[in-house]
Amino acid sequence: MDIKELIDFIKREDNNLKTRFGHYADEEKRTLARTVKLGEEFGELCNEILGNMSLQRKEKLSKRDKEDLEKEFADVIITTLLLAKSVNVDIEKAIENKIKEINGRY
Repeated sequence: MDIKELIDFIKREDNNLKTRFGHYADEEKRTLARTVKLGEEFGELCNEILGNMSLQRKEKLSKRDKEDLEKEFADVIITTLLLAKSVNVDIEKAIENKIKEINGRY
């Protein structure tokens, strides 16, 4: 998948979510909800990283699925892109500019 396909997916998912949970009166509330959701997803990713490093209690480690780490990374990326869309960030341009900035350091 390339970035254009990912951005197209985000547009479709944004519309799907608006249809399913369209009860927000304004974009500000949708943005707040997505910000909170990103925090939740990041916490789940942190949990999976701890599990991947065997730094959790045995009960949690025994319930781990090796694919969950990949899924949590994907959740964080997708939720981040949905949040960027909510605040009108051109994420493709933002990533290109950031890469140029990072490359300029070296």
